[in-house]
Amino acid sequence: MVHAWDIVAVFVAAASGAIGARRAGMDFFGMFVVALVTGVGGGTLRSILIGDLPPLVLRHPAFVIIAMVATLVAFSGDRWWGKVRRLVSWVDALSIGIFMVVGMEVARDHHLAWWACLGMGVVTATFGGVLRDVLRAEVPLIFRKEIYASACIAGGLLYYLLEHFGLGAEICKITTILVITGIRLLALRYALHQSEG
Repeated sequence: MVHAWDIVAVFVAAASGAIGARRAGMDFFGMFVVALVTGVGGGTLRSILIGDLPPLVLRHPAFVIIAMVATLVAFSGDRWWGKVRRLVSWVDALSIGIFMVVGMEVARDHHLAWWACLGMGVVTATFGGVLRDVLRAEVPLIFRKEIYASACIAGGLLYYLLEHFGLGAEICKITTILVITGIRLLALRYALHQSEG
């Protein structure tokens, strides 16, 4: 079953992928491929790991349509993307926040342990971006000391904390998304990186 959060997450991530592909000089087809793998890559790996087969993208054509719409938006907006470069960072940060929550929720529905739910959230939030960067011939952000996965983990732990104190499910989700997005944007704004140890 496809939920509203799934649709939002895939669209936002696909838009991030399409915009990045456009900035890398790809044509429309290249933009669509990058948008699709960015939008569904993390969820597909999560589905494989938890045995939810075939993956959702192969059961619901809606995800392909969403990726196409995101590509069309990015392609048609080519003239003004240069004026709103910050939007790319905002969209990417928002997408990892939404995907973290979606990944955790799916894992919880499959009765995984809390730490496994955190792991599946991180996989869902980051693997699409890994594929996007690989297709653009770049070292993935998650492997570049960026505050990326750690932002997801912090948000995921906050989710459980808020839930422990009895806050409603939607409040937990929205707060977690905003916190992850905020951490990621602050890291970008102030050029914060993780220590090498």
